[in-house]
Amino acid sequence: MIICMCDIIVFTNHSICRDNFLTRIELLAKAHPKAIVLREKEFSESEYIKLAKEVISKCNQYGTICILHNYVSAAKVLKHDALHLPLPVLRSLSPEERSMFKILGASCHSVEEAKEAEALNCTYITAGHIFDTDCKRGLPGRGLDFLKNICNAISIPVYAIGGIDSANISDVLSAGAAGACVMSGAMVCGNVPEYLASFKGK
Repeated sequence: MIICMCDIIVFTNHSICRDNFLTRIELLAKAHPKAIVLREKEFSESEYIKLAKEVISKCNQYGTICILHNYVSAAKVLKHDALHLPLPVLRSLSPEERSMFKILGASCHSVEEAKEAEALNCTYITAGHIFDTDCKRGLPGRGLDFLKNICNAISIPVYAIGGIDSANISDVLSAGAAGACVMSGAMVCGNVPEYLASFKGK
């Protein structure tokens, strides 16, 4: 059994990746984050399915969890049982559809949304954005009290997202989060194992 280096979930973004995207995926999978979420919303569904096949294969090679994102039909076509959804898409699924996924996550931005996601059988959620980040330029982070309130309100794991780095990961964990999500750092760092290891033991 492979033990994760850290409870860090990587969200992908091919548009900022500095090297070959699949090479970066392999480096990430080999370093064993908690999971890799293939978040490529600019792709058509057919393009996404083609890419997902390759990414799933890379992740399986190293025993790293690959979570598909947004495209429910793609997950069905690929018979893949790990999926992360925006809450509006999650709401549209039937109970039977939700039961198809062993890992089911949702992006939440309030305590009420977190409770709803838990009621809709999510196995984890992401909550954010916690700190100021270039990805949400001009929108202030919701802060650690926001994160703490969500963690106290539900029983499933909460992964903080937005401006998380090795300097503030300890604050995130102290607020009750199971871990954190990263995107930009994972896509552009020079040394993937060192980058992920920097979160360990903080």
